Amino acid sequence: MSVGADYPTSSYPRRGMLSGIYNTIADIGAAVLNMFETLGDMTLFAWRTVVWMFTRWPRRETLYNNMYQIGVLSLPVVALTGTFIGMVLAVQSYTQFRAFGLETQLGGVINKSMFRELGPVLAATMLAGRVGSAMAAELGTMRVTEQIDALSSMGANPIQHLVVPRFLSCLLLIPSLTIMAVFMGVVGGTAYCIFFLDIDVQHYTSNARNFVETWDLFYGVVKSIFFGATIGLVSCYRGFHCKPGAEGVGSAATTAFVQSFVVIIVLDLFLSIFLDSVYLSIWPVSPSLFSR
Repeated sequence: MSVGADYPTSSYPRRGMLSGIYNTIADIGAAVLNMFETLGDMTLFAWRTVVWMFTRWPRRETLYNNMYQIGVLSLPVVALTGTFIGMVLAVQSYTQFRAFGLETQLGGVINKSMFRELGPVLAATMLAGRVGSAMAAELGTMRVTEQIDALSSMGANPIQHLVVPRFLSCLLLIPSLTIMAVFMGVVGGTAYCIFFLDIDVQHYTSNARNFVETWDLFYGVVKSIFFGATIGLVSCYRGFHCKPGAEGVGSAATTAFVQSFVVIIVLDLFLSIFLDSVYLSIWPVSPSLFSR
């Protein structure tokens, strides 16, 4: 019996508005299924990485080489970015604070912003572009040239030899780079306020010191740990699942940066909510208020 006899073609439109609606729904469904499939694969990939990290530590030479590539070579760009972000904060905030006669409070605002938000997020964004894309392209090239398959055929685990050293380097060094970015942002903002905006040094430093707490540094470092893990896992995953050809390598590098950036922004929101709730549960009233 023919299909057309049981199911008239009029009930399955091929043209017109209904066909467009059906195609749109199908595309959305395919995108959702692909998203969940990718999320599941990435979760398994992260689990295998963590298991191998605790099962067998990578070779010292391999780990040191990745630390040098990720940490030392990233210092100039992170320091330069942090310095100019602090200066931009000073420039953008000065006019508003001057209208209320609060120029000396700029130090507290700049330091608080750098410690809690701009330092960790901007450092992670810069490192996702520099480090994440490079790792995805490198591993993608190894996948395209079948080096990863050759490593597996020799009995070695590619995740242990290729992913774990890069993940550990990101996890250990990106918080350190974040501290450097925060420090340079504070220095840049202070220098601009004192030497270009002619703000009194004593009042500026006094307000900056009183406004910022130790919790603020902890706040930013905790965020940077999660950001570093995100960059390492997403970039290595995209490199391992690179499509064939030069176009696939380029797509893997681009996708690694975009997905890392999106996950960093989402994590930033939820970590901020969580850390603020922890802070309020420990100190219902800010400790600095007790000293006033």
